[in-house]
Amino acid sequence: MQIYDKLTKPILEVNYLRAENVTRYRVIIRYFLLEYEKINYWLHKEDIYEMMKELEEFQDYTMDQCQQDLQSLVDWGNLTAYQDSQKVKTIEDFKNRKYRYQLSEYTVEIERMTLRLENLTIEGASLEPTLIERIYQHLLQLDQIKQKEPVDIHGWLQYLMNDFIRLNQNYQDYIKTLNSAKAEELMKTTEFLVFKDKLISYLRTFVKTMQETGTLIALQLENLSLDDLTKIFEQATDYEMSIPRIDVELNKEDVYENFKGKWQSFHYWFVGREGTNEMDRLNDITNEIIRKITRYAQQIAEMNNRGSNRKEQYDYLAKIFMKCKDINEAHCLSAYVFGVADCLHLNHIQPQMTENIHQGVYEESPSSISFDSHSRVIRKKSIRTPAKDYSLERKMQQLELEQALENRRQKMNALICDGVIDFKSLPIIDAITRKTLLQWLSKGLSQADKISKTDDGDEYMINQDNATEDCIVHCEDGHFMMPAFQIVFKEKKNEQ
Repeated sequence: MQIYDKLTKPILEVNYLRAENVTRYRVIIRYFLLEYEKINYWLHKEDIYEMMKELEEFQDYTMDQCQQDLQSLVDWGNLTAYQDSQKVKTIEDFKNRKYRYQLSEYTVEIERMTLRLENLTIEGASLEPTLIERIYQHLLQLDQIKQKEPVDIHGWLQYLMNDFIRLNQNYQDYIKTLNSAKAEELMKTTEFLVFKDKLISYLRTFVKTMQETGTLIALQLENLSLDDLTKIFEQATDYEMSIPRIDVELNKEDVYENFKGKWQSFHYWFVGREGTNEMDRLNDITNEIIRKITRYAQQIAEMNNRGSNRKEQYDYLAKIFMKCKDINEAHCLSAYVFGVADCLHLNHIQPQMTENIHQGVYEESPSSISFDSHSRVIRKKSIRTPAKDYSLERKMQQLELEQALENRRQKMNALICDGVIDFKSLPIIDAITRKTLLQWLSKGLSQADKISKTDDGDEYMINQDNATEDCIVHCEDGHFMMPAFQIVFKEKKNEQ
C-alpha cells in the first residue's frame, strides 16, 4: 500500500451530509442530481428557489437563504459556479453576477452512493444462477479473445470481473439477510410456512447451478496457462494506460497488479487454495440455511398440530368413561388410555424357552436367587488369593507385536524398487499397507519441502512430477484412484 496526497487529505465534498442545514443541502443536491440524470447540467439560482418553494417543508425559504446555501456548496466543492454573461444587457446586470451552477464529479458519485444506501432495503440482494453461467461463457471465449485487440481484451476482462464482483456481493448480502435477527424471528412465525417451499426451491436451484457450472469454471481456470494470463493482463494494462485522462496519472505497475489481484481473487473463489474455496463454503452455508428453515417449519407445524382436534378427542374419551360400570373398570380404561401409573418390575427372568408371544409370566420356569446375609454376626469370609503373574502374557503380546511390525516392515520394503515406491506400479496390497503408505504420503505433503521420516527413521521425499496423472491402486478390499505420486527414499533400502 502506498500513501499519497489524495488518500490522506480530507474530503470536503461530504460536508453537506452532516452540516447544520443538512436538510436544505441534501434537497438541493438531490435536485441537481435528478436534473443531471436528465442531461440538464446547468441550473440557476432561480431554478433552485422555485423548486424549494414548491415543497411544503420550505414555504418560508427565502432567496437570501438560497444564495447562502449555494455559496456554501460551492465553497465545499459540491457545485461549480460559472458567471452567466450571455444575458447581461446592462452594467448593473454584470455587477450582480448571475451564476450558473453544476455538480462536481465527486458530488455526483457521493449522491449516487446515498441513493444506493437508501435503496438497500428496497432492492435487496439475490442469488443469480445466470451470473455463474455468464462467467462460464466468458471463460469459454478466452481462446478467441487473446488473439484480439487490447480494447477487446480490456472489455472482456472488465465484463468478467464485474459479473464476478456482482456475484460475490449479492451472495454475501443475501446470506446476511437470511442470517439476520429479523429473518430468525420471521422463520419462527406461522406466516413463514407460506413461502418456505419457494425459498428452499430458490436456494436449491442456485446450489445446483453452482455445483454444475462452478465445477466447469474451476476446470477452465486450472487449465489456463500463466503465459496467456500474463499476455491478457499486459494488453488490458496497455489499453488502460492509453485512455486520455485529465489531472490523473496512472502507474502502469499498479494497474497491472490491480488486474492480477482481481484475477487471483476470482481464481481462489472457484478453485481455492489449501483445499478450500468460496464455492464449497457457500454450498455448506446454503445447505445449513435449508436445514434451519426445514427445522423451523417442522417445529411450527408440530405446534399447530399439537392442539388440533384435542377437544373432540377429550369429548369422545369422556363419553367412554361415562359408560364404565364401576371405578375399577374406569381405572383399567385409564391405564389403557394414559398408561399405567405404578407398575411392577420383574427382574432375573430366565431367557424365554419359546417364541410364543402369548405365553404369560406364570408359565415361565422358576429361577432361584441367592442372597447374602446382612446380619453383623454372620459375615461372609473373605478368601485371599495371590496376585496373578501376567509377565508371560505380556511377553507373548510383545513378541506378537514385534512380529507384526516386522511383517509390516518386510511388506513395505518389498514395495521399494531402487529406493522408490511408485503408486502407479504398486501390486495388490492389503488394508494395513495402504494405510501406512497414505500416512507417509500425508506426512510428506504436509511439509513445505515435501520431506519427512518413517517410524523407523528413514528419510524420504514426495515426488510430484507425475501428480497431474491419475493412477489406480488395487487393494484387497477395493480399488481407488489417486495422483501418481512417488515416495523417494534418501538412501536405497534393501529388502530384508
